[in-house]
Amino acid sequence: MELTDKPELSLVIPVYNEEANLSELIRRTLAACDPMGISYEMILVDDGSADNSAQMIREAAEKNGGKVVGVFLTTNFGQHAAVTAGLRTSVGKYIITLDADLQNPPEEIPKLVEKLREGYDVVGTIRENRKDTFFRRWASKTVNLMVRKLCNGKTMTDYGCMLRGYSRTVVNAILQCPEHGKFIPMLAMSYARRTIEIHVKHADRMAGESKYNVWKLIALCMELAGHYRNLMLSALPGGTDLLTGTSIFPLRMLTYIGTLLAAFGILFGLYIFVMTRIHGDDWSQHGVFTLFSLVFIFMGGQFVAMGILGEYIGKIHMNTRGRPQFFIESIAGRKQK
Repeated sequence: MELTDKPELSLVIPVYNEEANLSELIRRTLAACDPMGISYEMILVDDGSADNSAQMIREAAEKNGGKVVGVFLTTNFGQHAAVTAGLRTSVGKYIITLDADLQNPPEEIPKLVEKLREGYDVVGTIRENRKDTFFRRWASKTVNLMVRKLCNGKTMTDYGCMLRGYSRTVVNAILQCPEHGKFIPMLAMSYARRTIEIHVKHADRMAGESKYNVWKLIALCMELAGHYRNLMLSALPGGTDLLTGTSIFPLRMLTYIGTLLAAFGILFGLYIFVMTRIHGDDWSQHGVFTLFSLVFIFMGGQFVAMGILGEYIGKIHMNTRGRPQFFIESIAGRKQK
């Protein structure tokens, strides 16, 4: 596919079941980019949505030819794969990624463009006055802290914010990495010469539900520790070959089970402590129940350790198969000669 001209800016937005937000997202993004006076393209990557998102993207691409580009994946490959597909489709000198739920206001885009034009390779963002739940904020702080401890080189404050800017040089370097489960913000930092962080606004989710639940946030932590994204678990019967050939879910279950066992051991220990204060040491059989609690905690820790080891083994397994990270079914709205 040859382009008549290359836009200066490419916006990459992964979309999964966001029909309630899409119309407002497109309107506000166009309104934020038009006054900048630069050529741009908004790449909306439909990650196998089950609602009307794909049709809405096609209509927007037809209505705003050249400005809105629709990329349609064959099925749901996950957020990082969808972003990678958008990066591969993009042709702009500068690339900005953002979420489709409007928690990252499109009106902040000019701030990132300004910094990219100043010569920065990566423009990170720090969310001000976050509107997420307490659990999401706590989980985000935990992940960001873990990343900063694990990284010996350059790092940033808020890896959870999708609103980020990249130079074409950094994006090209990312696209040359063939491995599955690329955690793009961390990978970009390893190839960037000049980086900066800026503060941006954060908004309540306008409509729909967050795609990250407790288990998906735990899986994200596993991505950072093992630099791996789990593929979808096949629910069809067919034996161990089908299961182990499409997923590392059995290995990841060790981490889940270990976490639950350790948590149960801690709660059981607290329960024993309270009951012995009320009924005396005879209630706990003079420490026998306490021993059970410690066994659960240490057993859970062993399972978690095996699960983390399994993440690395699973990463090797997934990458040695050499399967594509995503498949693009079609592209709409791109100008051609």
